[in-house]
Amino acid sequence: MTDKLWGGRFTEATDELVERVNASVIFDQRLYREDIAGSIAHIRMLASVGLVTAADAAAIEGGLREIRHEIDSGRFVWRIDREDVHMNIEAALAERLGVTAGRLHTARSRNDQVALDLRLYLREALLDRASDVLDFADALLEQAADKTHVVLPGYTHLQRAQPVSLAHHLHAYVAMLLRDATRLLDAHDRANELPLGSGALAGTPHPIDRMHVAASLGFPRLTANSLDAVSDRDVAVEFLSAASLCMNHLSRLSEELVLWVSQEFRYVTLSDAFCTGSSIMPQKKNPDIPELVRGKTGRVTGSLVSLLMTLKGLPLAYNKDMQEDKEPVFDALDTLRDCLVVLTRTMRAATFHPEQMASGLRAGFVMATDIADALVQVGVPFRDAHHRVGALVQKCSADGTELESLSDMDWATLVPELTMEQVRKALDPIVSLQRRNQPGSPAPNRVEEAQVRHLASVSEIRARVVASRADTEIMGWLRDGSVE
Repeated sequence: MTDKLWGGRFTEATDELVERVNASVIFDQRLYREDIAGSIAHIRMLASVGLVTAADAAAIEGGLREIRHEIDSGRFVWRIDREDVHMNIEAALAERLGVTAGRLHTARSRNDQVALDLRLYLREALLDRASDVLDFADALLEQAADKTHVVLPGYTHLQRAQPVSLAHHLHAYVAMLLRDATRLLDAHDRANELPLGSGALAGTPHPIDRMHVAASLGFPRLTANSLDAVSDRDVAVEFLSAASLCMNHLSRLSEELVLWVSQEFRYVTLSDAFCTGSSIMPQKKNPDIPELVRGKTGRVTGSLVSLLMTLKGLPLAYNKDMQEDKEPVFDALDTLRDCLVVLTRTMRAATFHPEQMASGLRAGFVMATDIADALVQVGVPFRDAHHRVGALVQKCSADGTELESLSDMDWATLVPELTMEQVRKALDPIVSLQRRNQPGSPAPNRVEEAQVRHLASVSEIRARVVASRADTEIMGWLRDGSVE
């Protein structure tokens, strides 16, 4: 029979199937560090306000430390009949201390306890994922550092459009990642409120000191409303939203890697360490890592949708449905971490092929817009220039030639307003980049400025991560169990 610590109301054993469906300890046991840390902070506060004696508080804290060591060493036996991480730890404490252990739950509910544990866990995990994002941004910047003059076709609609530099292309993903990192940190800041003391939903009549607990656990603020505190899962949704968006960015880059390693492009070679072969075709070298990242994006987005659907119709305050918050969060945390780390390693080991990229500029009329812009610079209205160059492209397509293949006589006939020097400059990809010198554009000097700016942004955001860790005193306890 289940040893319900709170079970005076019940006279029958829990049905075995109910026990299995109801239990969450299989997945929420990973919150044990947070649960024990929160309990130690809580029992110290109870002693400070006189709700428990110093002797009882010391005994409870000592028992919790023993349990922490037992779990860390792999000797703790998790029991499904004890439902969740909280009751497993409290029951183990009762086995050590008897009735004294029951004082720990004074002025506390599992509702505000689990809200605390989740915030503690996500508060650190959000910083960890932000660091992973910044590591990937660093890898892209390392690749971009010497590729300001490596030119390739930029695409729209997957059709060759205009020349850009590889560094500028990689910087586009760095810009996305910087937003991803700051979104994770913004979620961290909003998670940094103490919900403990909210009770089941209506607070507690006991004279507790919430700020004492907040200070112990490194929370700068208290939650403002007890009903909201126990039913709020915004931090989980915010993480899943930020993770889904980040995975979408990783998926877009992965798709380009899949295209670029193909024989049709051959823009990049991935290290053998990050590719696999075929079970039947000996020549194959498959880009499995970017393909898997692309595939796992749906998994993370599914976790976001799952939690949103769980929460959308819940009345205040806590409902058992909310137990379904942790599996999608844990899975998304692990998936995002693995994808970021493996793509970082993949990108650092990748070899790009500038000659092959440049060859892509010699087909598809990539320089057509530059011819139109050259006409504009000598006084031709843009719409007229656009129409005339479009007709020129149509003629070349019909003749099976490229712009670069036209003779001086052809150019003199087709665009008499331009000198051959102007035409040649308009057909030169490097000149094209140099002319696009507005802030945020692919001109080499602008790209070099962007490289410096992005490196500075990564450093600034990383400093914010470090400062957030330093401000959160509980971090040391969560890692090694040592708390003053």
